[in-house]
Amino acid sequence: MNDPAAPADDPLARERSHLSASRAALRAMREDVEALDIRDVTANWVNAEVLQRQIEERIKALADLSDTPLFFGRLDYLHAPGAEQAEGAEGERPQPEAAYRTLHIGRRHVHDADGDPMVIDWRAPVSQPFYRASKKDPMDVGLRRRFGYTGGDLTAYEDEHLSDPAEAATTSKLLQQEIERPRVGPMRDIVATIQPEQDEIVRSGLSGSVCVQGGPGTGKTAVGLHRVAYLLYAHRERLARTGTLVVGPNRSFLHYIEQVLPALGELTVAQATVDDLVAHVEVRGTDDATAATVKGDARMAQVLRRALYSHVTMPTEPVVVVRGSRRWRVPAYELEEIVRQLLDRDIRYGAAREALPQRIAHAVLVQMERAGEAPDDRVQDAVARNAAVKAAVKAVWPAVDPAKLVLRLLGDAEFLAEHAEGLLDEQERKAILWAKPARSVKSAKWSAADTVLIDEAADLIRRTPSLGHVVLDEAQDLSPMQYRAVGRRCTTGSATVLGDLAQGTTPWATRSWEEALAHLGKPDAVVEELTAGFRVPTDVITYASRLLPHIAPGLTPVASIRENPGFFEVRGSSGPDDVIAACRELLSREGSVGLIAADPRIPALTDALAAAGLPHVAPGEETTESTRLTLVPASLAKGLEYDYVLLDEPQAVVDAEPDERTGLRRLYVTLTRAVSGLIITHGAPLPTQLT
Repeated sequence: MNDPAAPADDPLARERSHLSASRAALRAMREDVEALDIRDVTANWVNAEVLQRQIEERIKALADLSDTPLFFGRLDYLHAPGAEQAEGAEGERPQPEAAYRTLHIGRRHVHDADGDPMVIDWRAPVSQPFYRASKKDPMDVGLRRRFGYTGGDLTAYEDEHLSDPAEAATTSKLLQQEIERPRVGPMRDIVATIQPEQDEIVRSGLSGSVCVQGGPGTGKTAVGLHRVAYLLYAHRERLARTGTLVVGPNRSFLHYIEQVLPALGELTVAQATVDDLVAHVEVRGTDDATAATVKGDARMAQVLRRALYSHVTMPTEPVVVVRGSRRWRVPAYELEEIVRQLLDRDIRYGAAREALPQRIAHAVLVQMERAGEAPDDRVQDAVARNAAVKAAVKAVWPAVDPAKLVLRLLGDAEFLAEHAEGLLDEQERKAILWAKPARSVKSAKWSAADTVLIDEAADLIRRTPSLGHVVLDEAQDLSPMQYRAVGRRCTTGSATVLGDLAQGTTPWATRSWEEALAHLGKPDAVVEELTAGFRVPTDVITYASRLLPHIAPGLTPVASIRENPGFFEVRGSSGPDDVIAACRELLSREGSVGLIAADPRIPALTDALAAAGLPHVAPGEETTESTRLTLVPASLAKGLEYDYVLLDEPQAVVDAEPDERTGLRRLYVTLTRAVSGLIITHGAPLPTQLT
């Protein structure tokens, strides 16, 4: 697998030669796909469109990104991997690379003109020892080599002789450098630095759901995204049919992570927020914390069910169907029995309503057969469409619009009281009842919580389509009703739930993962905890962990494995000039800078930055080498990371939230966004929990 033309005594030159040959092979693979002529293999224009789209996606997946290393590691097996290592997930065909003892590990598979592998996909079973092999368990690996890059150029390598007992285990310098590499632009993949405990989660099977509790910097988001990439590799055909989805907390976060999967060659994964999933109506209103908490409570699902099925009434009149000269009569008691059978089956409201005319028609056909006629399915369909049957269905089981149902529930005090009896008390009903009922669905000032209620009602009427796999990130902030909204989109699939209970910053934040998973419909999901911190420096995470006893006393503090303790300083401030000076100081260093402040302080800081001539962007906007400063409202900081962070007025962050516990959790989030250093500036006293 090494180029014989390179000097035998210069390993770096041989590896560079292999990199050049691999890039050439990747270009050839792309050119082969671009040259495909599908004119003679497509039966019609529909097939041609589908095939052409697949070809275009394949071409994109084979793109060679100049600043992204094509391979980042190498394994030298003591013996050629056997069939048991070559076999893919769930009995997939053996991997052809199994016959080779030396394997270069990268982001995608690359082969030469003869089909021989140049680079092995990191997700292949034979690549697993790159992440899990150790001195204690070398997994038949003699040598593991890591590569260092500057841009796209291979500049260094580092060897571990795992099967040599004389060589002591050491911490990988290249691994540390990659973890601590400055961050400018969107989130990067961690494919070169996945740790054993992370790899175990990434490679867990498709059939089971996984919940990852991870503190700041433990890589839970990256683990979730790499798990999607692995599942698409191991179960591509199945997930191509059923689909995959990544759900994030806001648009800024999704923009930040959107390049990770394409960098791994995966281009078909959809991304959305919970608000996107439930966007049945335009959101133009807001709720106070009390109303939002009640609307997000799981009891509202039962209130909605009661309100919906209150529209079903038992028939009191028979149905008379006239066909030609004959009249067929279905008595009221028989109609009532049909309705009760449908109710007992507990199927969706809309599905039951569609089944009702067929049930009535069947009762008529039974009478026809008793009278000596021989009706067929066409007769039954005709009877089901009969005006008398339609009128009976409309009276007994009327159509219901989900938005109109919620509109009435929130605007009619008597209707709400009737269906919330025993579920919501009077104060809770008053909290969610509109002071002024809206006249129509379009004129109503719907809130984000209202759209979740409409989504619940829509699912009660018509089943929500299910995907094959859903990743739910920053899950700790979801309400029970939001969990239900996400859960019904993977009822027949699986889920990866990612979050940190200590970072819950909504009044309804998750109290336990067991409770959350029950609302999601995945009570059997395995809960894994990541406690090794790769991103946040030791001094910073130690300082932030002072808040844990006050916000999440049961959680294990994150233990940073960074050798670099990081830059950390708390400074007094007399005003915006001190903040600007600290920004300039951090911008003199290499990497991205985030200025995080309480939301109410953002306008003043925006003006101060403009007056000082410091260009900056908002969260979700692309940073560049010339504009590396991002001004971040504390409410949008979650999930983001910067090389250096300047946190302005911690007490203001706490005070901006509706209660102290939520404020301290928001503060914990803002304190843990730094990768290399943190400066805290404050004029007001620091929160006592920090001092």
